[in-house]
Formats: sequence, C-alpha cells, structure tokens
Amino acid sequence: MLEYNNTILRGLNDKQKASILSEAKRVLVLAGAGSGKTKTVISKLLYLIFEKNVKPSSILAITFTKNAANEMIDRLIVSSETTNTYEAFIQNKTTTALQKDVERRKRIQEQPWISNLTIRTFHSLCYKILRDNGNPVFDNKFKLITDNDVEEVGVELKGMDILSSEKPKDIIGKMLILACKNRGYFLKLKRYILDYYVDKVSLDKEMKSYANEGQRTYTTLKGETVKSKSERDIADWLYRHNIKYVYEKVTNFKDFNFKPDFFIPQANLYLEHVTDKSYSMENKEKQFIKSGKNCVITYESIMNNSMLFNLAMERIIKGKITEEITEEISLNYEEEFKSYHNKVDEFLKTVMRLQSMIKGEDINPISLFDKSSISEHERIRVFYELAIPLIESYKSYCTNKSYVDFDDLIILTVKLLIENPDVRSFYQNKYNYLMVDEFQDVNGLQVKLLDLLLKPENQLFCVGDDWQSIYGFRGSDVDYIVNFEKHYKNCEVYKLDMNYRSTQTIVGASNEVIKHNKNQISKDIKAFKQTPSKIQIYRAKSLDIDGVDFLVEEVRKLYSSGLGKDDILVLYRRSKMYSHYFSALKDNKLFVSSKTIHASKGLEAKAVFIIGLKEGNGGFPDIWLDDAIFRVVKDVKYDILLEEERRLFYVAITRAKDQLFLITELGNESSFVDEIPNHFFQINKSGLKSDVELMLACDKCGLSINESDNFCSKCGNKLTSELTPKELPDYVKKARLIHKNAYETWSSDDDLKLKELYLQGNSIKQLSAYFGRNSGAITARIQKLGFE
Repeated sequence: MLEYNNTILRGLNDKQKASILSEAKRVLVLAGAGSGKTKTVISKLLYLIFEKNVKPSSILAITFTKNAANEMIDRLIVSSETTNTYEAFIQNKTTTALQKDVERRKRIQEQPWISNLTIRTFHSLCYKILRDNGNPVFDNKFKLITDNDVEEVGVELKGMDILSSEKPKDIIGKMLILACKNRGYFLKLKRYILDYYVDKVSLDKEMKSYANEGQRTYTTLKGETVKSKSERDIADWLYRHNIKYVYEKVTNFKDFNFKPDFFIPQANLYLEHVTDKSYSMENKEKQFIKSGKNCVITYESIMNNSMLFNLAMERIIKGKITEEITEEISLNYEEEFKSYHNKVDEFLKTVMRLQSMIKGEDINPISLFDKSSISEHERIRVFYELAIPLIESYKSYCTNKSYVDFDDLIILTVKLLIENPDVRSFYQNKYNYLMVDEFQDVNGLQVKLLDLLLKPENQLFCVGDDWQSIYGFRGSDVDYIVNFEKHYKNCEVYKLDMNYRSTQTIVGASNEVIKHNKNQISKDIKAFKQTPSKIQIYRAKSLDIDGVDFLVEEVRKLYSSGLGKDDILVLYRRSKMYSHYFSALKDNKLFVSSKTIHASKGLEAKAVFIIGLKEGNGGFPDIWLDDAIFRVVKDVKYDILLEEERRLFYVAITRAKDQLFLITELGNESSFVDEIPNHFFQINKSGLKSDVELMLACDKCGLSINESDNFCSKCGNKLTSELTPKELPDYVKKARLIHKNAYETWSSDDDLKLKELYLQGNSIKQLSAYFGRNSGAITARIQKLGFE
C-alpha cells in the first residue's frame, strides 16, 4: 500500500491533482481532448482506495459502454502489477476478445480490491438493481428484449433463459396486425402508407410547393394509380363501401375513344370529376347523351368538405344499385399490404424511434395527442393517431409478458427508487462515491437516476468534455454538463487544459473552431508538444478524383517515412464518403485505419485525414433537420444541430497527434474549414484544367496564349513561332509516375472502349491498369457516362 501512496499522484499535473484531492461533494472535471482523462479517473479510484482507505464496495463507477468499463478495469489491473505481463497480453494484436475476457475475470478475482468495485454501464447497473430489488415495480424475473447485442451495453447474461426470443420489432409488428382488426384503423393506416411512403405527398404545406405538379400521381386503397388527389378520394370512397369500379376504361360510344374517370358496373353509371384544370367536358357529354348512358359529374368545390363529399357520393350512388351501401368490407392485412411490406417496416421503425424518444424524455404518450392535434400538417396528426395506440399496446403486451427493453431498465429503476425509500436508502448508503465517465453524453433520465442514488454527503465525481458532446441524435443533452453548476449547487469545476496528444498547431486550430459555438464552457487548451507544423488543406476539383489522388499520394509518403497502417486514420462524416478512397487505397496496397467520426471518439493516430469537407448536402457539416414528427416530442433547432456538427469536427481534428490533412472541395469549402485561421494551415492547390494540359505562353511575361496570336495581349510582345510550352504541375507529374494517363482528357474512343470492357465484366482494377488511370477516375467516369 505504501507503494501506491508514493506513486498515485506522480506524473499528474497540478489541475489533475487538484481534482483528485478535492473534498467537494459535487465535482466536474472538464477534460479536454488528449488531456489525460482516463489517467485522472484511474488515479482518483486508486487515491480513494489506497490513500483515503475507502472501501472498494462503496465506490460506483459508471461508464457508457462495456468497452469503456473494461478499459477502466484493465488500467486498474495494470496499475497493480510489476511484471507488465497483463499489459503486454491485452495489447497483443493476436489476443482475441474472448481470451481478454477470460484473463480479465481471472485477474479481477485474484484482487478483492478490484472485484469489490462496482464498475458498470448505466444499463448494466439498472439491470442488477432490478434483478435484486425490482419486484415492487415489476416482475424481477423479467426477460430482456433487444434488437441489439446485449454485450455492447454491458449486460452480462448468465443464461439465455433471461433473454426473450421475441424482439421489439417483432412485437410492434404483432401489435400493428392486432390494431388492424379495427376497420377504421386499418383504412387510416393504408391511406397513410400510400400517401406518405408510396406517393410521398407530404410536401403539401411542409414544402409549400411541388415540383412537376402535373406529373404527380396518387395511389388508391385498391392499389391503382390515379391522376389527382380528388380522383383518389372518390376511388377510396367506392372501395370503402365495397362498390366495384373501373378507372379510366377506354370507351367508344359513337364518334371517338375517350376515358371516363370512373365506370361503376353495378349501377351502369359513369362518373366524371371536373376541376379548373380539366379538359372541356362538352364533347364527352355529347357522347354520353347520344349513347343514352348515365353520367354524373362531381366538382372540386365539394372535395375540401368531407360532409358535402359524403352526401354527394351517397346521393349519386343510392337508388342506382340494388345492394345496400355499407362499409362492412372484409379486409385482410396480408393481402392488402402484400406490395408494401417494406413501407410498413419504415413506418414501424419511425414508431419505434418515437417510442424510444418518449421513454428517454420520460413523457406520457397520451399527452402527445394534444400536441400533435394542433399541428397544421395532416401527416403529423394522422401519424400520432396511428402510433400512440401501437405504443400503448406494446407497453401492455411487454408488461403482461414480463419483458423489459433497455429503455425500460432505466425507467423502471428510477420508478423503483422514487417509490421505495428503503431501496433508495440502501443504494445511497452503499455507494458513498459515484464516478461518471463521459458525463457530456448523459440524458435527462440518466441524470434523474444519478440524483436518486445521491445523498448530500456522497461525492459525485463527473468527468467529461462539453466540446466532445456528439450524441444528441441518441438523446444526450449537452446542457447538463454546460450548466453543471446550476444543477449541482456548491460544486467545484476543474478544467484539464493541457493536451498531451496533439501539436500546438492542431490544438490551436481546434480551439479556434470550437469557439464559434455559443453553448459551451470557455476553455483555453494548450499543447504539451510544441512541435512546429502546419495543417495540410487540399482543395480538390473533385473529391472523388484528385481528392482521392491526393490522399493516396500522401499516404504513400507517410508509409515511406516509416509510419504503419495503425499510425494513419481516415475519418469521414458518413460511410458513403469513403468508397472511392477505399478502392484507390486497396488498389495501391495501402492498407489505412478508417472510421466514421462518431466511431473514432477515444482513438488517436499520428496522421489523420478528414475527407468530404464540402458544404451542402452530403458534405460536412451535414445538417439535416429531423422529421417534423419528432419535433412534437422535442423541437431541435438548426443552430443546435450545427453546434453538434462543429463538436463532431472538433473530435475529428483532435484525433491527430502530429499531422492533419483536410480534403475539401474547390469553391465549395466546408464552413468549418473556413473557421481555421490562416496561420495554422497551408494550402495544397489542385490544378485547373488549363494548367494540366500543355499550353503555350508568352516568352516574356508568361501569359497563356493561343497558337494563332501574333501579339501578347498583356505585354504587347511580338510572338515568334518558337513559343514556350507551360510545364505540367508537380501533382500531375507525380500522379503520372503511378498512372501514366492521369488527368488526360477522355476521348470518345476511350469512352467507347471503357463501356465495352466494363460491360464484359472487367474489374475496376483491370480497367485502371488498361487505361493508365486510378480507380477513382475510372469509377467516376463510369458513373458520369451512366452505364454502371
């Protein structure tokens, strides 16, 4: 123990030490990127146990993922050994995850001070509490239901009997079929699916205008396509009343062919609907009169009043058919939706996401009826009329079956602690020290759980960084860390502002970018490493062509300088941005780590490339205002989404230790790139086409000229027949060392040959070798010519 006393605080800076030594009951450690957050957390645990003589059983450490919990345990094991065998074992790349788990459990059991600690994810903690004490609020022999891997969130299963064979998506599907036994619900659902998933007519008021309005079609409940919303409503009325009809049947009574809107065989009746956009009815009416056929005309003026419309349809039909008009029609779910299963699945995914949001925000689903009912959009009102009954029946079904999903784990634990003071008191007395990692990622329900586990004399020690809060789309709320001092009075806040990972250039640039966020805690992060460097920015004419070439060339240089694949990391906002880069790297046998930025959090590399940094759709920032359906639960503004995108860019930048490369688009640079001050970077310019081809230049001033010019238009120099050709740019020269035809203009013969070889089944790699161009250029040309 004396060894620990002497070494626990060794190697820590003053602010790390101060946070660990703090006796305050509420502590927030703002740990900037690369500031030694994990080291601080581990040192705090060791300090409590070996210096403060705190019983390990009275310490609760909460993480967000099982991997984070395992990393914390691994660091504790490593801190206690003198031989370094365990550290070598877990860092060995040939060691499997299963082998690590087995060895980890063995080491934990050998050291009671570790085995008596409670280190769990939020879900794992709640699972254990409900198993041990949850019977007042639920059946504590519950079964877990999940569509995901339970191991990912840290719930360890001791037997598959506690995992339900049913998945949430199976249950919600079952509830939908049961709901459709109600005829009214069934027809409303089908109309909704057809309108908003098949015909996509939701643009009514939400988008204010239509594109190609005259080409829009509508799908009827019968599954036919008609030309207007009014015709669809008429067809649906006939379908709901079990009246057979034929739409636009080609007819010739006397003089010419034409297509009456509807023919109703049971009544031997034709029905035409007239709008101000309809063709003149004069010639048609003459044909009906000449042939002695019955035709009724409806007008657009009745279509916006459901009462008038129904009365008009009943007046038209009654007396003309012998059968009684009824809505008692036999409807079969499988038959009616056989062509729309994928659309129904999309609808159910939206319902499931809504359900998760409702649980995360701790909202009564019924209360959303009132909020949704005042929406000006029919789509939103109808969605909630369909979704809330499903959510309610899902809840009842799960309760009946003793099923609990991951959202329920926290909800039921909060309910248990609120309603049962004895259970709450037990855990408050058990855990005198609560530590929360990645506090910037908490949501309201998780904070409520923490508050219930606390009593005034317990210490809450939270570690996080508001600048790295990037999971708002999952429900996390950065406000809890930004306003920590308002939520927890008399707290102490420590800012770990020394970055031990990145160069001063990278740290300085990241500081300047994040300062554009309004909702943040001001910090001045400094770099421990003062290595002079510049961020490399490449402005590509085409991200998928010369942008790819630039990355391949720079990676090749990094390999030549001694870096390996684990030292290089390629990051992107969305996976589809990476396809051309991946193909080119693979073709050149450059085998680089690559991640979405969200997946890269916690990682680092000597050299980092961030690709796809263009403005607008498919770029970065990637601002997409969520479906208005979800804004009924929680309205997220554009500015809030932009700030999270900027935090995501900050996370990407700060993965780099020594070198950072940003690939943007010439003339359409990401606004985030523009936020980096000039002195932090240097530009690698892409050549324009006029620089790529050999061109003639004035031998006096160097101005580009045409072969037919007699005098230079700039300096007036008389031009001789011996004109000076411009030299190819360096990047073209380099590219042609690898691909001899790089940046050559494609000829029509090239295009024909490319099509021929591609359609014969030749691979991109084979085509690349044949044409002497990189795979990105081949792929882009295939896409442009449209024969992929």
